[in-house]
Amino acid sequence: MNRLKISNDEVKEYVGAESYDFPKYSSQIMNWANQISQGTRPKVVGQMSDLIQEFPGRSIKEWEEWYLQKKPRAIEDATEKVYEMVENFKEVIQKIDEDMVKDWIRDLVVLKTFTGLKFQEAILKKVSGYLNKKYKFSTPEDESRGIDGYIGDMPVSIKPHTYKAQSLTLSEQIDVKIIYYEKKKTGLVIEYDF
Repeated sequence: MNRLKISNDEVKEYVGAESYDFPKYSSQIMNWANQISQGTRPKVVGQMSDLIQEFPGRSIKEWEEWYLQKKPRAIEDATEKVYEMVENFKEVIQKIDEDMVKDWIRDLVVLKTFTGLKFQEAILKKVSGYLNKKYKFSTPEDESRGIDGYIGDMPVSIKPHTYKAQSLTLSEQIDVKIIYYEKKKTGLVIEYDF
């Protein structure tokens, strides 16, 4: 069996696409600004996967002309959203000093780690109390198998509600009951099915 690889540069060359040379870190900043501002979401630039299927031409020049006829304001609208966020970054980055970085690191490493790990205990206590059973924490060996604790004799894993969607694409296999939680301003919302 033969295998071939095509680099991104080769793909650009084959399809006749130009490329930009952005300064170091600028792409990451613009990508982050885009994620936050949602500048290239379908409601702004269109559903690109559908549009490219509708496109009757072959060249990148034809694609650009065709796309801009369909979505004449898309580039400008997306640019405005992302650029506004970049301007926000510029303003706030001037305020970031070493003390703020130290506070942020402490918040991440000390406070969020502690509360993140301790809320698992709160979830175990709440569910076990509701089920009128005892709970216990998992061992390191259990944790390596995705077990966060036990309610009675039943091993459970505690996952954020976003894990439901992510689990379809993860290679991780958890073969125990899962308690899902969602952090809200007022506390945690817990879901389980056992």
